[in-house]
Amino acid sequence: MSDRPVSELEVPSMLVGSVAVIGVPNAGKSSLLNALLGIKLSIVSRKAQTTRHKILGVYSDDKSQIQFLDTPGFQLTHRSMLNSAMNRSVSSSLTDVDVVVFVMEAGLIQKDDLKLIEMFPEDIPVICTISKIDQLSSPNEALPFIERVNDLFAFADIVPTSAKRMTGIGELISSIQANLSMGKPSYDEYALTDRPERFFAAEIIREKLFHLMGDEIPYGVAVEIEEFTVNKGLRSINATIVVAKNAHKGMIIGAQGSKLKTIGTKARVEMEYFFNGKVFLKLWVKVKKGWVDDSKSIKYFGYE
Repeated sequence: MSDRPVSELEVPSMLVGSVAVIGVPNAGKSSLLNALLGIKLSIVSRKAQTTRHKILGVYSDDKSQIQFLDTPGFQLTHRSMLNSAMNRSVSSSLTDVDVVVFVMEAGLIQKDDLKLIEMFPEDIPVICTISKIDQLSSPNEALPFIERVNDLFAFADIVPTSAKRMTGIGELISSIQANLSMGKPSYDEYALTDRPERFFAAEIIREKLFHLMGDEIPYGVAVEIEEFTVNKGLRSINATIVVAKNAHKGMIIGAQGSKLKTIGTKARVEMEYFFNGKVFLKLWVKVKKGWVDDSKSIKYFGYE
């Protein structure tokens, strides 16, 4: 996974820019980013607010390089310090980019969607992508919904998409390119992200927790990579799952360690696919009570 910066003397000018992908929880932002990049870079689940970090994904073709920034889902329902930190992350992203891609789920206009729209800057183009368009019960529902969305804001464009079926992905890329300027790319053509492998190891473990545990537990969980070494192609990873409540520790470990073993096995298999090499993974679980409302812990785990 390359993150090499490009020499200023190596490449000609092309369309370049940064794009924030924003939306409410579970709108389909991470699935959309993965579809745009052609690789699974952001973890996904059906549970809201799976994404906690800003994740950079680099898209390159023969005429452009686009730096996509996947952001946490914006919501005002949960009031923990962790959620406040994620909302601030979204807010700051709106002013640090060249284009905003606002993801709305087809058929739904939520209160938090409207709150986000109020935050849009006037001097940055905002493209609305209507995600999960394939989930509408009839194609005839699409046009009336697009008309409703068009009345909400002066969007630079509205593009229906389906990450699952890869519908509208090329059209969205073209729409973004139409709002970029010429410049020098920041990364070489093979770069995918600026994040290190240990970051993705932690994210993969957290994704399996979202898939395998109940609705409450994943929101109070963080993953810390204690050790990450590579020797002759073998990645040895020691990771600690940090939970906010004593009761959650036992639930994650399971009877005779069965649940933790399942989490570890599924995480290891996905890591081996992602890293294209063998992985030796060891997991532990520890309790840090109330960490989601502790500012020092939130900063320590990289959420601030």
